[in-house]
Amino acid sequence: MDLPAPPTNYPKTLTSIILRRRRPGARAATRREATNNSASPIVSPSSVHAHHSLLQPAPPGPGRDRVVARSSAVVAQPPLPPPLLLPEMPSPTIRRLDVASPVPADIDIANSVEPLSIVDIAAELGLGPEHYDLYGKYKAKVLLSVLDDLKEQQDGYYVVVGGITPTPLGEGKSTTTVGLCQALGAFLDKKVVTCLRQPSQGPTFGIKGGAAGGGYSQVIPMDEFNLHLTGDIHAITAANNLLAAAIDTRIFHENSQSDKALFNRLCPANKEGKRRFADVMLKRLAKLGISKTDPNELTPDEVRRFARLDIDPGSITWRRVMDVNDRFLRKITIGQGPEEKGMVRETGFDISVASEIMAVLALTTSLADMRERLGRMVIGNSKSGEPITADDLGVGGALTVLMKDAIHPTLMQTLEGTPVLVHAGPFANIAHGNSSIVADKIALKLVGKGGFVVTEAGFGADIGTEKFMDIKCRYSGLVPQCAIIVATIRALKMHGGGPDVVAGKPLDHAYVSENVALVEAGCVNLAKHIANTRSYGVNVVVAINKFASDTEAEMNAVRNASMAAGAFDAVVCTHHAHGGKGAVELGLAVQRACESQSEPLKFLYPLESSIKEKIESIAKFYGASGVEYSEQVPPLCSRFDSFIIIKFCHTLLC
Repeated sequence: MDLPAPPTNYPKTLTSIILRRRRPGARAATRREATNNSASPIVSPSSVHAHHSLLQPAPPGPGRDRVVARSSAVVAQPPLPPPLLLPEMPSPTIRRLDVASPVPADIDIANSVEPLSIVDIAAELGLGPEHYDLYGKYKAKVLLSVLDDLKEQQDGYYVVVGGITPTPLGEGKSTTTVGLCQALGAFLDKKVVTCLRQPSQGPTFGIKGGAAGGGYSQVIPMDEFNLHLTGDIHAITAANNLLAAAIDTRIFHENSQSDKALFNRLCPANKEGKRRFADVMLKRLAKLGISKTDPNELTPDEVRRFARLDIDPGSITWRRVMDVNDRFLRKITIGQGPEEKGMVRETGFDISVASEIMAVLALTTSLADMRERLGRMVIGNSKSGEPITADDLGVGGALTVLMKDAIHPTLMQTLEGTPVLVHAGPFANIAHGNSSIVADKIALKLVGKGGFVVTEAGFGADIGTEKFMDIKCRYSGLVPQCAIIVATIRALKMHGGGPDVVAGKPLDHAYVSENVALVEAGCVNLAKHIANTRSYGVNVVVAINKFASDTEAEMNAVRNASMAAGAFDAVVCTHHAHGGKGAVELGLAVQRACESQSEPLKFLYPLESSIKEKIESIAKFYGASGVEYSEQVPPLCSRFDSFIIIKFCHTLLC
């Protein structure tokens, strides 16, 4: 997006984006106050510099009767012309961007802004050193103990960002999420936390690229955000592949050893010759209906049932993973080594974020909860048709140990100094497509009453927002007050029947010239998303992500269609080109939407409904007239929605 920057008195050079930081002495003083505050485990708002009011009446005069945003910006710079005015004092971490036009490349912008120490970002949130572990200068893991220390704190407003049905070029959900939070924190004087998913290296190195936002609405350091971050995805890779190795090793040993030898391996005698069952083994015994707790009391039949999982190799659904796109590993043959004694079978590699462990991380609420969820993961069936879990293999605890640091969200910052929590990254087309519950819960406590937590739902509102409501909110108990639907003129033209949009190829003339009729035709897609999202009982705000070629008539068409479809508001945004300043109107609309929210959260289907009833509810919600099931389905279909093969008929969504 290439929009002209609003007039300022600053030079239009990329180096001018580098912003002044707080005086080192002031930053150190803030840290000392945070450390010395022994009255409360969490730093009180008074122990750090509070944000100054950013909404100030403009000086009197003709045409100056509106409210204008004030900047908490750089000292000793000439003031910006109306409507933006510099405040009298800078905020501790909020920075003011001097934007350039045309907008430089994302990486140039990101590398030209020196991040603040993450200690300062944490202190501004009210976190003391005991509440996080540093991962270098600009990242920190926020510990779950914060939830215990702030359990009496009232939650802030909860906002989810979704989008219309996506096109190959994307509609800017992440950029809008970041830009909105920069507007709320840097211009509207609100305590705000952005909650985002961690990007996979596969899309990052592919056509899609990174997920840190774009233009002047980014998370920094951008390279660290998009690559290894704090190692969470690597931990998932290690845990997933440990379980995969345990599966094949167990099959190997069961095929080559006697019942007695297997039992001796699983429950060896100590130096005194005594045996004992581990806790996870007692769970397996209970599952088998065996109440004995002394290994020496088991009968030969009970020893056989306990020691042999009898996994059916053809039923195994657990595959290896890696965090890059390597199409030649999608299908492989294993067991070809001379030591494997001919135990050959076909399997393959998925991308790491497709692992069920990623979905577990995103939905867990505590370390103990994660341990239980990891242990319950089903990897296949026995030859008699019984499901086999990670705990049946005895590796649930080992998986948890590998994930013990990954459960803590990572604290980062935006270009304008507002805080970001990055955690988990499940895809929406194979999982629920949202960042973690624990990150959202921590953020809601940290911002407190009147603050804002803005989280992004992956893919379009038809998948990401639906799963946010029906899965994430159901598990977490959290209730959103506002849902944002991001739309672009370009995407609406495509949904209205415009030419195909292909990544890497120039856009057709239809997308860079005015065509109101094409936009209006595509607004049917937007209207359906608005109606669907409103059915949950939340206020819907449409964010029109403006591109340079978009015309006023086209944007008016989208605004009119949005309001006619029942949106609370529809706002044009220029946050890609202008940072938080370009999303101030969106921030005000979101604030009004949250403050006026009164309806309870409504789920699409009851949890006790059958699998088929849930599928039919979702299909009709999307616009299908019915669901057809194939005669043959994979063996695990009776237990998991994601394995059901369904056919959507007469879909209404464009």
